[in-house]
Amino acid sequence: MMAASAAQHETTDAPLDMVIVGAGISGIGMAAHMQQMCPGRRYAVLERRDRIGGTWDLFRYPGVRSDSDMHTLGFVFEPWRHEKSIADGPSILEYLDRIADERGIRPHIRFGTQVLSANWDSGAGLWRLEVDGPDGRGQIATRFILLGSGYYDYDAPYDAPIPGKDQFAGTIVHPQFWPNDLDYAGKRVVVIGSGATAVTVVPAMAKTAAHVTMLQRTPTWMASRPAKDGIANFLRRVLPEMLAYRLTRFKNIQMQSMVFHRARKNPDKIKAYLTKQTQDQLGSQYQARDFTPPYDPWTQRLCLVPDGDLFAAMRDGKASVVTDQIATIDATGVQLQSGTHLDADVIVTATGLTMTMAGKIAFAMDGVPIDWSEHYYYKACMFSNVPNLAAVFGYLNASWTLRADIISDYVCRLLNLMEARGASVATPVLPANHDLVDLDAFDLSSGYISRARHLLPKSATDMRWRLNQDYVRDRAWMKSDPIDDGALRLDPAPAAAHPALPEEVLEAAE
Repeated sequence: MMAASAAQHETTDAPLDMVIVGAGISGIGMAAHMQQMCPGRRYAVLERRDRIGGTWDLFRYPGVRSDSDMHTLGFVFEPWRHEKSIADGPSILEYLDRIADERGIRPHIRFGTQVLSANWDSGAGLWRLEVDGPDGRGQIATRFILLGSGYYDYDAPYDAPIPGKDQFAGTIVHPQFWPNDLDYAGKRVVVIGSGATAVTVVPAMAKTAAHVTMLQRTPTWMASRPAKDGIANFLRRVLPEMLAYRLTRFKNIQMQSMVFHRARKNPDKIKAYLTKQTQDQLGSQYQARDFTPPYDPWTQRLCLVPDGDLFAAMRDGKASVVTDQIATIDATGVQLQSGTHLDADVIVTATGLTMTMAGKIAFAMDGVPIDWSEHYYYKACMFSNVPNLAAVFGYLNASWTLRADIISDYVCRLLNLMEARGASVATPVLPANHDLVDLDAFDLSSGYISRARHLLPKSATDMRWRLNQDYVRDRAWMKSDPIDDGALRLDPAPAAAHPALPEEVLEAAE
């Protein structure tokens, strides 16, 4: 184990079979699959924070909740038992904690441990990680890495350039760093933004604030649905728990897929449906300019409004929506370009996230830094010419965990095949002279994606080399397509047979 000195040192531990980076949904899901499918393998979950949860531990803003139903955001192997399918943050943390304890995962988690860098040592067939933990800096060797670190920067949210913020006499907060002692009872609040966070924060703050205004530059398509899934709760009463969960999960997956594909094929019908739903909720308070985006549904993610709580706050006069441009923030609020002034005691900048790649870990191969934008996705989780590394990037059009489950299953099957073949290195080999046709895997216009396209790996029309966005198709294909597919090369330990990666692989990686 690592010594108490802050100086860097080599651990005395033998190489691990697997390092899982992050103890959020992706990491806990991978660990649970390891426990079930790869028993006896030595693995560790490295978590920089002091508890599990990832996103659900980081975000503490009022009303924080899932924007997907928990029958699909929950794991395929663990039923969601709460009555509400649109769950709050504490309930999701409770779910993850229970899984970690019941499945023996917690002893494998090293809290307060941040991975700073990871270098593939081709001579040894190992990843060498530099970590900063409770006992200082040290190194960990592992045969395989699973990145469950998410897709956004925990340290630096997107800070939109809004003039005059330093003039404001009140309090400005970003939802990613919500202060525990913020008192907004009886105060005037302006929430800048129109995405999922803003739609969540506004009705939650409106319960005690004097008034909350959601200020948006561009409207977002919103969909209202009950927080409780009546069918799911009925099935739980009359069927065995796991069967009820699987049926509900199947129902919700099919509904998600149907709505997404219908929105892409016939957007006008989905527009009409969502517009009618919002009109019914707001009645005479409905204003088309505030709820009619200039883009088609599912060009960006739909915003979920559980139980119509945002609309209820508006009907009660506790909240309002304003569509305008900001001229400046001044001492007492927000001056709009239209000439209107929004008085405020508190301003919430729900302006979005900053995407990052590979958890900001400095990855290299034999000391040569990896530029992820020069690599292709392989089967939605590995990367061209990068050995023994997988990452979870969830669906843009469905629940994150659906992909996490697929990838965890795939990686475990890969590890078991490697063991059976006597292999220790798995590399998706893509020659430099390939003829792949590029495809935009991130075909949403959301700001956080647009700002990060230059960082992201490539995707192709060939299913093997893409980050696909169709769970129903992906699940069947990942199960049926052989692991040893001609593109993934399995090698024995380098010391025994291959002292280094092939020359064409190293050239392509550079």
